Amino acid sequence: MRRSLIAAVAVASLSAPIALATAGSAAAAPVPPKAPVTDFNHDGYADLAISAPGGTAGATPGQVSVVYGSATGPDTAHAKTITRGTPGVPGTPENGDRFGNHTAAADLDGDGYTDLVVNGGDKSVVLWGSAQGLTGEGSTELASNGARVTAGDFNGDGERDLVTAEYPEPEDPMDNDDQGMTISYGPFKRDGKPASSQQVVTSQTFGPGDFVVGDLTGDGADDIVTSHGFEEMAYKSQFWQGGKDGVATTSQKLAPSLGGAIADVDGDGYGDLVVRDIGDNFEDMPYQKGTILVRYGSADGPSTRTAKITQDTAGVPGVGEDGDEFGSSISAGDVNGDGFADVAVGIPGEDIDAVADAGSSVLLKGSRAGLTGTGSQAFQQSTEGVPGAAEKGDKFGSQVLLSDTNKDGKADLTVTAPLEDGAYADSGAAWHLRGAAGGLTVTGVTSFGPAAIGANDKGVRFGDHLAR
Repeated sequence: MRRSLIAAVAVASLSAPIALATAGSAAAAPVPPKAPVTDFNHDGYADLAISAPGGTAGATPGQVSVVYGSATGPDTAHAKTITRGTPGVPGTPENGDRFGNHTAAADLDGDGYTDLVVNGGDKSVVLWGSAQGLTGEGSTELASNGARVTAGDFNGDGERDLVTAEYPEPEDPMDNDDQGMTISYGPFKRDGKPASSQQVVTSQTFGPGDFVVGDLTGDGADDIVTSHGFEEMAYKSQFWQGGKDGVATTSQKLAPSLGGAIADVDGDGYGDLVVRDIGDNFEDMPYQKGTILVRYGSADGPSTRTAKITQDTAGVPGVGEDGDEFGSSISAGDVNGDGFADVAVGIPGEDIDAVADAGSSVLLKGSRAGLTGTGSQAFQQSTEGVPGAAEKGDKFGSQVLLSDTNKDGKADLTVTAPLEDGAYADSGAAWHLRGAAGGLTVTGVTSFGPAAIGANDKGVRFGDHLAR
């Protein structure tokens, strides 16, 4: 069956993990990109927002569970689950809403509390952070549906902005079918209105399928990489440079890709683009072994210095096999505290001990030489110390996220298996492994599903998306 790239991304629940920048200057030494902490209650610990866009008996109203960070990692005892039916949240739960299908975490109003934009239904919703975290009270419905909503600072003013795959259709149906993106610049008011907005034409017919956001040029403004495709064809990705006047309206063409992260893996101060190389036909993705493409950053954006990493790269655990989908989810963060960003890679189609599609994850370590297979680690449900058991079709590694939930200066790994069976089929689950000087460790590893945090668990696909 033929599908557009945007539809395929939605079905596959692929995300584009985000690594964001601090202020810097193109004339001075570059400032390496640094992701703002997702901290809904402003206590210094990174929090998790885990989407479960499925629902009971075929209904798909959706829900988002917030698990707050603490000195011991995710605090499941005080988790909060929010739906369209939560007091203060506009609208009512409806079949097909898929509330939480896509989310973006950012302090939109500049009050020090991270807010959460939730896609699902006709219009997206902003859940405002507070000392109590996310409660639903005072939430705002935006004017748009927030398609592929992603956060960044695209003009380098220190305020958080949003980009969505939305562009006005021409009034005259005979006009060309331009596709594009809308950038909404912060700070946002509590009624959801941005300070200003910008619309950029990205292409005709095959508009953005996703966004990868971060500062490749070291100028303190986040840049955008968009993915494109039409029917079975994957087209060139595009690099759009951010700057003090906003996002450039012309782009640099890159190899086709989908999802990824921007982070400084070689410590030179420039963000590096780490994406999934998908070739020229996106419908082949479920059958691919999977390849990670690294394009190192420079003052001019993505440079000609590149590297490719697969499961067959020296040092990377496992063997590349058709259908593994190495790189279907990518996230970056410094796991061992050595100053180089490391990269977590999801491999949801990995077969474990002849168990089909049980799934796995790999940590690739950054270094002065860049991202390589040296010192890589692999984790799945069959790894000693990791709770659970590898089962057919779990898709462990569907989503990966590196963030410092216990505030020890080392990023921890959250990895999900949305097709994990609990009391019900496809209830989903998440695992959390701590970062340490030697890399990820199973010491203190935790695992939880929606039932463990008091959320609906009947076929909800907990972990289909992780807020970034």
